[in-house]
Amino acid sequence: MPLTPTSAIRIRDVSDQDILAIQGIYAHHVLHGLASWEETPPDAAEMTARCHAILADRYPYLVAEKDGQIVGYAYASKYRPRPAYRHTVENSVYVDADTHGKGIGAKLLDELISRCTALGLRRMVAIIGDSYNMPSIRLHERAGFEHVGTIPACGFKHGLWLDQVIMQRALGPGETMQPGS
Repeated sequence: MPLTPTSAIRIRDVSDQDILAIQGIYAHHVLHGLASWEETPPDAAEMTARCHAILADRYPYLVAEKDGQIVGYAYASKYRPRPAYRHTVENSVYVDADTHGKGIGAKLLDELISRCTALGLRRMVAIIGDSYNMPSIRLHERAGFEHVGTIPACGFKHGLWLDQVIMQRALGPGETMQPGS
């Protein structure tokens, strides 16, 4: 769905009614892109379970809506399961293929950063599928992320060896203060 310059994008919390649209957006990325390294798109039931798990952990899960249609989504999730990582989250941002380059990803990521900061989280990590995924790398750079590492050729999809790019940014005071301060 092409967006006009005056199109209003509304960022809001996810609801169960959004899952089919989310599943469709994600399925496209799984089948045709390198942002997700899954090879078979999960069905709506699995996407619902994943969404509910993120919400049960009290992390934000957001959708971008334009004229009543979901055109993107983003969420934060546990970076790693061990307790010492509890102040760090990983972000995921997916935009409908027909609306890339319209600023939707930036709006979603900015709101996600704001929500995670308000929760008292201290660091956000982006794990980006492949060194050539410049739209995602630039999106994260514009949001204040810095490149902290690359794991070369650690994934294989669509007949290609893929790098994993690791970017991060501080949230709130970051590591300059103790958690809860």
